[in-house]
Amino acid sequence: MGSAAPGFGNSGMGTGSLPVDLLLRPPDVGRGEKTTTRSTEVNSENSLESLVSIGNICRSPIAEAVFRKLVTDEKLENKWRIDSAATSTYEIGSPPDYRGQNCMKKHGIPMSHIARQITKEDFQTFDHILCMDESNLRDLNRKSNQVKDCKAKIELLGTYDPQKQLIIEDPYYGSEKDFETVYEQCLRCCKAFLEKYH
Repeated sequence: MGSAAPGFGNSGMGTGSLPVDLLLRPPDVGRGEKTTTRSTEVNSENSLESLVSIGNICRSPIAEAVFRKLVTDEKLENKWRIDSAATSTYEIGSPPDYRGQNCMKKHGIPMSHIARQITKEDFQTFDHILCMDESNLRDLNRKSNQVKDCKAKIELLGTYDPQKQLIIEDPYYGSEKDFETVYEQCLRCCKAFLEKYH
């Protein structure tokens, strides 16, 4: 993915779209990576994950940071490539919400991300695209229909929650407690996802 991949544009995203939060994909040997994807070289059998959200500043960066920490702790960082993205253009270039950053600091989890918009190439290269709510899911499924050779499996991150909390609510208009709830849900779901696909 040497040059910037084509996006959907404002008309493709829709003004009312919500965050989609996580992208996971196995890298292909010889393929360059977007500058927004932070990883070392990996083998072709590895998997890539992508998390996506409306602005890519609340839920998706938390999910990305949590999953990245899990694979690092398990010494699997060379077997996964992880990124997150937004369905909208609202927050492109912005860092994660300060409340999310505070939550990650509290739990000793590094967080480093700049919001970007999901691209058509993401659907073609990521193995998994995990989202936070049903609106995200509908939006992503609609977008995937516009993409030739879409390979990503698109589903709710909450599908993997052992406590069966399917939806991860947007904490943007809430309090720091709501960000903590998002963290706890993401931790449960990402652990279960990793156990299934590792």
